[in-house]
Amino acid sequence: MVLSPPYTATVAGDAVALRRVVANLIGNAVKFGRSSVSVAVSRAGTVCRIVVEDDGPGIPEAERTAVFSPYYRVERSRSRQTGGTGLGLAISRQIAEAHGGTVVAEAGANGGARLVVTLPGLS
Repeated sequence: MVLSPPYTATVAGDAVALRRVVANLIGNAVKFGRSSVSVAVSRAGTVCRIVVEDDGPGIPEAERTAVFSPYYRVERSRSRQTGGTGLGLAISRQIAEAHGGTVVAEAGANGGARLVVTLPGLS
């Protein structure tokens, strides 16, 4: 994990719920990434950003909004390796929004998925 200067990014909120956001995003990156996952935390003013990126197949541009809908899955095979209910990203977005933040999906630098969480931080 990389923590960019100023080396602190403090957010007020429900610690258990916010941990779930990070755990969901990292869990997805580990599940769908081929060989690497990166997590970066930064702060600009009072806005904190968490970026989780993998080198997997990514999320097609046309599906980057839909993946936040409950039960939506890009990978629909439901295999043991990629099983799940399709709720993780929906829950993550709901938690972030309840804390005044957002979660968006983007194309990653290595072709995989890049999920960006922004949350209002403390000054």
